[in-house]
Amino acid sequence: MTRIVVVDNHGQFTHLEQRALRDIGVDTEIVDNETPPEEVEADGVVLSGGPSMDRIGHSPDYLDADVPVLGICLGMQLVAAELDGEVGAGDYGGYADVTVRIEDDDDPLIGSLAPETRVWASHADEVKRVPEGFARTATSDVCGVEAMSDTTRDLYGVQWHPEVAHTERGEEVFENFRTVCERR
Repeated sequence: MTRIVVVDNHGQFTHLEQRALRDIGVDTEIVDNETPPEEVEADGVVLSGGPSMDRIGHSPDYLDADVPVLGICLGMQLVAAELDGEVGAGDYGGYADVTVRIEDDDDPLIGSLAPETRVWASHADEVKRVPEGFARTATSDVCGVEAMSDTTRDLYGVQWHPEVAHTERGEEVFENFRTVCERR
């Protein structure tokens, strides 16, 4: 059975990320972001959302753990910041219903979604420039980088929350991530 850990960055939806993974048959647990990656056995890692970058603990270290990583909201921003992308304040602030446009239908994480998909996202902060090696895979009228992927290193990020009921086909994002983890 595939094992994916959720690194808790103190977000309000972390438990829903774990639940979404359990619902698709993944062995999962939540680990505190102070847990070093060498203490965790997993086929993949989800970096949860959270309130701010100043409380991320060992989360950046998971980017070197040689397993696929999915960053959700703050988790995506963390990936971008750690790998020399650019993160800044969003123009639209808090949580809202947003229609994202999928730009790469071959992307292993989100390429199977509808070309326009409604999601629930926060834009208090957002990725302004993707790191080298990443492609922007989704955009919206609200945010230039709604999702990004580095398929060579299996590093992925979404600005939105696939674990909440307001997001269309959110379960599919987790299923696709499980597939990425299983193929390694």
